Amino acid sequence: MPDPTALPLVFASVGKVYEQSHLGRTTRQQALRSASFEIRAGEIFGLLGLNGSGKTTTFKIALGLIQPSQGEARLFGLSPARAQARRKAGYLPEVPVFSQHLSCEQILAFYGGLSGLGGRLLETRIADTLDLCGLKLLRRRRVRELSKGYRQRLGLAQAILHNPELLILDEPASGLDPLAILEMRRAIEHLNGTLKTSILLSSHSISEIERLCDRVAILREGRLVKVLEKSAWKEAQGGLEDIFVAAVAAPLGARESA
Repeated sequence: MPDPTALPLVFASVGKVYEQSHLGRTTRQQALRSASFEIRAGEIFGLLGLNGSGKTTTFKIALGLIQPSQGEARLFGLSPARAQARRKAGYLPEVPVFSQHLSCEQILAFYGGLSGLGGRLLETRIADTLDLCGLKLLRRRRVRELSKGYRQRLGLAQAILHNPELLILDEPASGLDPLAILEMRRAIEHLNGTLKTSILLSSHSISEIERLCDRVAILREGRLVKVLEKSAWKEAQGGLEDIFVAAVAAPLGARESA
């Protein structure tokens, strides 16, 4: 087994319960239930699940934005709450939000400063990142003038500006047209194949997950019901889609893995 301190991300029996109080009454929602998995260095790991299955909760715990109710998450061997660990990660939320009056260049300059970049290095990183994300010709365009698809590309640009070792992408193709999806896919393949960036990816597009990922985990109602190697869905007659449908439609029971 790989050394846990060398792995980009490890979840060990991680659970999360959200509590909400109203008029003296407390309700509890179990969002994640004893999830255990790891992301290997240099791989693309996919998360599949219906809405409300626990994908976003998984991302928030991985980034140290919320704490698990049970179990432990480790980001490069450290608590995700540690700044030292989070500096090695980049994150694209499903709906990135930026200051409307700033340009693409100004947005990246701001986030680059937060990441400790500056001077000529920051200028070079901004130029390279805008080019990779298809924003070179829009570098001075204000955010309020961008389409949803171009805002998504800007979100990817801010996530990779500091050359993270782990990139976490929550529905990266959201709002993109077919050509932009192709460009997003190529950017992800470049980051992983050329720069060896480890990637945690969620998407409702099973075909994109099939195409990009080395392994896939399937979440159902907060439970990790399957972890699959690429060979599993390549050998299956109906591919990953049939495996996914069977996993989310079958009666919940003991955790399966393949």
